[in-house]
Amino acid sequence: MKSKLRRSIVSVLIVSVFSMSLPVPAQAGIVGTEAAADRERIAAVLDREEVRTRLAIHGVDPTDAKARVAALTDEEASRLAAEIDALPSGGGFESLVIVVIYAVAAVVALIIVAVRQAGKAIEAGRAN
Repeated sequence: MKSKLRRSIVSVLIVSVFSMSLPVPAQAGIVGTEAAADRERIAAVLDREEVRTRLAIHGVDPTDAKARVAALTDEEASRLAAEIDALPSGGGFESLVIVVIYAVAAVVALIIVAVRQAGKAIEAGRAN
């Protein structure tokens, strides 16, 4: 009985060692630069004097807004950039400020939820 078990284990080990030496085809994916371009467009909007003034009026520090834009996911950044692109030229500035403020508020809400979840996980770990 032992010899059959040993033979089975040895057979599995031999097959696994030889299969590790087989070449694996490399896979390369295209790295998208759209998210980086979206973040640059949003940062360019935040660099404008009138945007900084409006953010200050609403109590938002422009440097905090830039940090929060940097923390956006790729999907959120592309959605915000699309909303900025959809604004009419030469108008709708208030809408832009509102969009940026909502985006910043969404990021803050996500951070708060993540911190609370981490706190709960830590408390659960201490309980064990």
